[in-house]
Amino acid sequence: MKRALREPRILFGIGFLLALSVIAVFAPAIVPYDPFEISPQESLMPPCSRHWFGTDTIGRDVFSRVLYGTRYSLVLGVLAISISATFGSILGLVSGYFGGPADAVIMRIVDVGLAFPSVLLALLVISIVGAGLPSVILAIGISSTPPFIRIVRGSVLVIKEMTYIEAARAIGAGQARILFRHVLPEVFAPALTMATLGLAGAIFSASSLSFLGFGARPPTPEWGLLVSSARHQLRAAWWISTFSGLAIVVSVLSINILGDGLRDILDPKLRGKI
Repeated sequence: MKRALREPRILFGIGFLLALSVIAVFAPAIVPYDPFEISPQESLMPPCSRHWFGTDTIGRDVFSRVLYGTRYSLVLGVLAISISATFGSILGLVSGYFGGPADAVIMRIVDVGLAFPSVLLALLVISIVGAGLPSVILAIGISSTPPFIRIVRGSVLVIKEMTYIEAARAIGAGQARILFRHVLPEVFAPALTMATLGLAGAIFSASSLSFLGFGARPPTPEWGLLVSSARHQLRAAWWISTFSGLAIVVSVLSINILGDGLRDILDPKLRGKI
């Protein structure tokens, strides 16, 4: 905690995540206009004092829709990365600790998963289960699982050879106790760093899938869908896609900064450089 409080990147990233969380939770009370309210007489208004980010083709306030879209993009990212972190950590623990046929099968599946770009693998999952927000969460969760398995497995392979693990076996500790009491806490740090960086990737992937038409459906104010809805009007109404795209860029960049800070704090090889 002391090292974290001295690291500006971590403080900045945590502050930004807290701000996103507050906006997501209290969005209905924060937005100045109803993000779903149609006002044809105010369509395609450029940014002004009344509508800070302008309005879209049917008069909806873009600023309100971008703020409201925070809850969709953040929830999509958090749920997707929770799925990948949970199953990736479990499979990584089993693969690294027990080895043998289980390790061979799991790692071959990981190799196949890593052979495909994450968005392409997500599209494959969506083509099987269908489009929609639940499908996007499942698709991103599955496509983000292989890196978690490899990170956790690599850590377990090192940890299980440590002297204190041998001592635990010598005094008769069961496999479950060794795994959850001695091994799991040691892989928490790399898994946490991976989850933080993965959250940024999950938000970007969710926006990409919505942009391609496989995620959120109109009139949902999801960031990727907002960018996609105005991509043919960039010259006439640049503000619709621009501010939505900036929300994605700033969010992904800020979370990546937090992930880099956590990596430097939690990685023993880098602690001496901070």
